[in-house]
Amino acid sequence: MTLLNSSVVCLTTVAVKYSHQMSVCPNPKFISSRPSTGPIIHTPLTTAAAVSYLNSNRVSSRAASASAMANSARVAVAQMTSINDLAANFATCARLVKEAAAAGAKMLFFPESFSFVAAEDGESLKIAETLDGPVMKQYCSLARDSGIWLSLGGFQEKGSDDSHLCNTHVIVDDSGSVRSKYRKIHLFDVDVPGGMVYKESSFTEAGEDIVALDTPVGRLGLTVCYDLRFPEIYEQLRFHHQAQVLLVPSAFTKITGQAHWEILLRARAIETQCYVIAAAQAGKHNQKRESFGDSLIIDPWGTVVGRLPDRLSTGIAVAEIDFSLIEFIRTNMPIEKHRKPMDFWKGSSL
Repeated sequence: MTLLNSSVVCLTTVAVKYSHQMSVCPNPKFISSRPSTGPIIHTPLTTAAAVSYLNSNRVSSRAASASAMANSARVAVAQMTSINDLAANFATCARLVKEAAAAGAKMLFFPESFSFVAAEDGESLKIAETLDGPVMKQYCSLARDSGIWLSLGGFQEKGSDDSHLCNTHVIVDDSGSVRSKYRKIHLFDVDVPGGMVYKESSFTEAGEDIVALDTPVGRLGLTVCYDLRFPEIYEQLRFHHQAQVLLVPSAFTKITGQAHWEILLRARAIETQCYVIAAAQAGKHNQKRESFGDSLIIDPWGTVVGRLPDRLSTGIAVAEIDFSLIEFIRTNMPIEKHRKPMDFWKGSSL
């Protein structure tokens, strides 16, 4: 399989305050700089409104643009077309890690099944291994050698018996150590209208634990793909585990992606006031399977701030996680304080 040329897009967003009302500039102006070699980097054009916002006394930690930059972290989201070849997929991942590191990203987020997508039934079980096996060790070495954190979403971890695996989201730090793991809770047992019938539970063990952890790019809440359709896990991550950034590495089908991908991701960002980073598998993996693509980074106001120009290409998109923006939105719209406890709803009736 020939992989398309990768590309990097760097996008940022600014929040603007007008007449005591909060909004996020929907169409920030950008100037482009094209280096002699390498990807196109888009640089945001500073506006008077943005400067006013950055100097706002509503956010005490930010009195100037310099301090705003210190209160942010650059991240990259990957988009790729994995196949049933561990070595080929690793080569693609290694190239994207190199691009992300060169772009100044502190962490790169890969999609579900980054290391392997089966072409035939049973292939995933054959290649499944423990997290201290040779495949994961390769990715740990890649993180260490590149000095970058990795989100490896949807690794085929060996299950409790030979007929099952775990769909495991692994976080590796820049020293090459596995920091955390989340096993996918909601399994994709779906008859897609006009598409295939999927039965993930036939070979996958469901996880039971919600996982969040602190990293240089914020407090991350871990999920995988089909979890996206169950908002309660994101509510738990935000309101009970204090997540700032929600991760949704995925391999959405073409049909479901066209209908629901972006709207669900933006909804999760808005209702939790978190950044959402959704790395996506893209295009045809084999004769049987095709993924929707469209890797996204979305801010807590629901604005897409990172996206590749082609939803099917292999590459990365880069954006800033602005911790002051998270604070600003949560302070001005304090939904955490306004939420009702579960006991409130238990006592309600028509």
